[in-house]
Amino acid sequence: MIKPDFSIEIPDELGSVHFVGIGGSGMSGIAKLFIESGATVSGSDSRESAATESLRSLGAVVTIGHDAANVGDADTLVVTGALWSDNPEYLLAKERGIPVLHRSQALAWLIRSRRLVSVAGAHGKTTSTGMIVTALLGLGADPSYVNGGVIETLGTSSAWGSDELFVVEADESDGSFLLYDTAVALITNVDPDHLDHYGSLEAFQQAFVDFADAATELVVVSSDDPGAVAVTRRLSHSRVVTFGEAEDADVRVHDIITDGPVRFTVEAGGSSYSGSLSVPGRHNAINAAGAFAVLTGLGFEPQAVLDAIAGFGGTKRRFELHGTVDGVSVFDDYAHHPTEVDAALSAARTVVGEGRIIAVHQPHLYSRTRMFAREFAEVLESRADHTIVLDVYGAREDPEPGVTGALVSERFSDAASVDFIADWQAAADRVAEIARPGDYVVTLGCGDVYRIVPQLLGSLEKVHTGTSR
Repeated sequence: MIKPDFSIEIPDELGSVHFVGIGGSGMSGIAKLFIESGATVSGSDSRESAATESLRSLGAVVTIGHDAANVGDADTLVVTGALWSDNPEYLLAKERGIPVLHRSQALAWLIRSRRLVSVAGAHGKTTSTGMIVTALLGLGADPSYVNGGVIETLGTSSAWGSDELFVVEADESDGSFLLYDTAVALITNVDPDHLDHYGSLEAFQQAFVDFADAATELVVVSSDDPGAVAVTRRLSHSRVVTFGEAEDADVRVHDIITDGPVRFTVEAGGSSYSGSLSVPGRHNAINAAGAFAVLTGLGFEPQAVLDAIAGFGGTKRRFELHGTVDGVSVFDDYAHHPTEVDAALSAARTVVGEGRIIAVHQPHLYSRTRMFAREFAEVLESRADHTIVLDVYGAREDPEPGVTGALVSERFSDAASVDFIADWQAAADRVAEIARPGDYVVTLGCGDVYRIVPQLLGSLEKVHTGTSR
């Protein structure tokens, strides 16, 4: 894989920009901003997608398949850390001396001179970013933003606004969140992850300390997450606001009701405010408290902030309903860490009623599967009624001997509550065999597990209605 070099100097002018892997969730949003800011944009990807079609409609030249000829007359190449070093477009750029920037460096170039709100954390940052952006728009602001997922009510993950505010989901996985000139930093949690990059928990937490202390205006950080608390103790920043359920939180959320629309109370500055959400889950009330702390820290009126957050309708691939067959509902969720899986399935439990939860889990990364196999098994077994484990989505990693989805399924205490099925059609057929009206089927993972959804719906239709797609 290409190792991003964050030490290189970003050119003052980027000219025409070519994105290698332009259809990715992060890359497509940044490419869209470049187009909206007036840049000439081209790109390539391995397959067609809604993102590539959308970018073409905005004026980008997008080619399917990677070839050196795709680079054309581009002045700058933008890549991700998921790119292999033998990519022909990357090799041509190096040969020609064309600047090669990691996507975060391209975003940092776009953000320059804006007042930046950076949302970081192992989990919850896409939702929290979506809440902040939705609320800002509801409050009459016009921010620029880049989120890691499409905001449902807006139909996009990014936009170029006219205000000085710029809101980004800041990626801690490779340390790139340290590139940004952040004014307001939000840390949702510091749950151990990406240790393959950082090497140790100490280094992982230190990156968050560096990120927060570099913020020029305000740091908002979880009062509940042990890792975030450890980071907070090490901060030297002069303005830190904590949020969560802890008694000593500066912005304290309590009286959370999750049966039906989520309702909660926020206490801040000696006053109480009422909030509600249209997305399920206790964790989302806590995410809302973090967004509230950011927005009130920016100077907006507290109750107006909560009313605006209530307009947030979720993001793509966050407990997203794709269809219902004979009373069996199929959802997709991006959760790919044990804490995220716990939150996603706990949210599902609050709304499934008397139905059961059937989880379809695709482990992401060989290193993460190896390190957290037991934790995945524990949370899946405790939160789902039955689990189908698929094989590992390796992404940027090479396979590791002995690391497959079976590493998770073998750690269930009740073998009858789990199946390891590598073949997707067989997995879909197994789901259809055990599902009954009222059940929720939830696919889990940040790889390509969402692509199994049509097979799940097809198998359900065949088994439950006698028809097929």
